[in-house]
Amino acid sequence: MAAGTAFIDETAPIRITVLGATGSIGQSLADLIERSPERFDVVSLVANRDARSLAAMAKTLRASSAVLADASCYEDLAGRLEGTGIAVSAGDAAVLEAVEREADIVVGAIVGAAGLAPTMAAIKPGRRIALANKECLVCAGDLFMEKIRRSGAELLPVDSEHNAIFQVFESERADQVEKVILTASGGPFRTFSSAEIAGVTPEQALKHPNWDMGARITIDSATMMNKGLEVIEASHLFPVRHDQLDVLVHPQSAVHGLVQYSDGSLLAQLGSPDMRTPIAHCLAYPRRMAVPVRRLDLAELGTLTFEAADPERFPALGLAIGAMKAGGAAPAALNAADEIAVEAFLNGKIRFPDIPAAIEAVLERMTGEGRLAACARIEDVLALDTEARQKTREWIASR
Repeated sequence: MAAGTAFIDETAPIRITVLGATGSIGQSLADLIERSPERFDVVSLVANRDARSLAAMAKTLRASSAVLADASCYEDLAGRLEGTGIAVSAGDAAVLEAVEREADIVVGAIVGAAGLAPTMAAIKPGRRIALANKECLVCAGDLFMEKIRRSGAELLPVDSEHNAIFQVFESERADQVEKVILTASGGPFRTFSSAEIAGVTPEQALKHPNWDMGARITIDSATMMNKGLEVIEASHLFPVRHDQLDVLVHPQSAVHGLVQYSDGSLLAQLGSPDMRTPIAHCLAYPRRMAVPVRRLDLAELGTLTFEAADPERFPALGLAIGAMKAGGAAPAALNAADEIAVEAFLNGKIRFPDIPAAIEAVLERMTGEGRLAACARIEDVLALDTEARQKTREWIASR
């Protein structure tokens, strides 16, 4: 999966830049750094517009610089960090400048298509990219992985399922892998009937049974679109065919990923549902670092259950897998349509079942218009993303 091997001097503090510092991944990462401050030198913390949270984090982690993507928030951030010696900047250019600063690890955790350009720009020879931004692989997987290969940078997945698979995927024996299996909790509506799903509210959908995540990913988990996006990501991260990727619903969220081999062995990674574990794995790899997560007690848990994903209850999963097989720009359009549809659902503009319906309608329209050919440049991906979002808004407005 990794095109190179980043050399990290274990005798010196690890220089780290965090893109998306105030999000859920950034907060979990900050907790790990705060517990072992001597191991890290925080080069830059980058966020969107939350000056208050970014300033507090920059002070706590003794960051060298703090950057906001929203230029209008510069004065707020500067005022909060006045006299600290922490460099302050804002705007798109400032974000790109932040990733140019010398760092051993760049954590790509900016949510949405906004994370594409800065994460791509962060790919440098000898660097480790700890990737948590789905859009880099869902929307621009071929472009992203080609740049990783050419640069010699090292790519490690932060997402819990992909990180789990990475831990048990024997790259040197990839030809002996039969199947890669991602697990899904099934979300809060795993046992709901179609009629019950039709009437769910945003409040219900935001109550994930196992994980504490941001709003969009929580809704995506409820529709299982999140798992579909993860399947697309896995198709880029691991050297397997599309038909070797599978999904199992596993309500206990103890088994995060499995790899089946030609000798019949099925290797799995297990752990408590806490994002600090995969984040720590990316930071310390190939070693491990102590993480204060609750240890998984199998005797206490008692039972692990698995079931096939229901395509009728979770049509979004099928749409994602179809987009992966179609290739080209279909995954990018799928992702853009999903983001707008989820936003509309959270704002009470559409029902829960309308999320996959909107996505399907936009994919059919753009396919018919011949708009889903592969993109040659990141600028083309961003333009298509904008177009798909607009078409989704049009579909929602027509309801």
